[in-house]
Amino acid sequence: MPGSTLPPFPNDVRTHPLLIIDYELIKAGDVEEVNRLWEAATTIGFWYLKNHGADQEVSEMFDMGAETMALPFEELMTFEQGDNGRSFGYKKAGANAIDAAGTLDSVEFLNVSKDDALAYPHVIHRTYPSTVNARMENTIAPFSRKGLEVTYVVLNILNDKLGLPKGTLESLHDMGEHSGSETRCIRNPPVQIKEAAKIPALGAHTDFGSLSFLHNRLGGLQVLPPGHEEWSYIRPIPGHAVCNIGDALSLFSGGVLQSNIHRVVAPPGVQAEYERWSLVFFTRPGNSKVLRALVESSHIIADAVKKRPDKNFETGSTSAEWFARRIKNQRINNRLGPETWARSRGTEHTPTVV
Repeated sequence: MPGSTLPPFPNDVRTHPLLIIDYELIKAGDVEEVNRLWEAATTIGFWYLKNHGADQEVSEMFDMGAETMALPFEELMTFEQGDNGRSFGYKKAGANAIDAAGTLDSVEFLNVSKDDALAYPHVIHRTYPSTVNARMENTIAPFSRKGLEVTYVVLNILNDKLGLPKGTLESLHDMGEHSGSETRCIRNPPVQIKEAAKIPALGAHTDFGSLSFLHNRLGGLQVLPPGHEEWSYIRPIPGHAVCNIGDALSLFSGGVLQSNIHRVVAPPGVQAEYERWSLVFFTRPGNSKVLRALVESSHIIADAVKKRPDKNFETGSTSAEWFARRIKNQRINNRLGPETWARSRGTEHTPTVV
């Protein structure tokens, strides 16, 4: 259960250090802290965030997840996300491939659309299990608002650092437009046999959207930093979120902002004997927004694109199309072969990584 006493993260595994960014300081415009955020966003694309003020919302979201995953499987499956490229809803373990060979994932999760959470009881995209509805207004909507608040603070800082006109990035994530933004509560069962610990629960990937606001209580998240050949754990720190840049911001910025490859494996050491719960708020651009480098709006972005002639920053894809393609082609029911997996990929530069 999410609230149980858990063993500490071991000290004998390889970890990658992340900068710890103070949310209250960047919100207040502290120059030194803003520069540290920029460093993190343009190097590895990951950082810890402290003083985010969401601890209560996070705790209640974990409770909601536990209540929902305790429902009968048959009931949960009536809210399954399906194979047509829609993310919102329940995903059973084994519904997605994690690699080109078609290896199945081991996690179950529940995605709740930001649009549905904030419009409740009006339905925008779909309906959800009773345990979700019971907490939509007092748990899920507050967590969604907190995720959006953090996102807009970060977006406005990155916007200015990129030399974009005021409000450019925020306008691409306009609250008035429907989007793929969502909360996700994830459960990964304990490892039953030692060999299973070697199989990723979620395969190597970059995130689909703009910014991820992640909360872990056990290890398992691993990153492959640029220039590295070995995976490293990200050590969970109580009260600290892990934030990372996704494909959309990387594309908008002409690759200045880093959408870095990562995966989820079994927690290290004795932690592997426990259920692993995690919680994310994913912010994604408005559905109609085209994912392309904003070269006309920033000389910084234009110069970055010129330095990368090998990279295509003109996807020709809207945010909704990019998201649906990635979701649909991960689904094992849609698999025709390795080419299906290839169609699910985003900005990852190391498709052969295992």
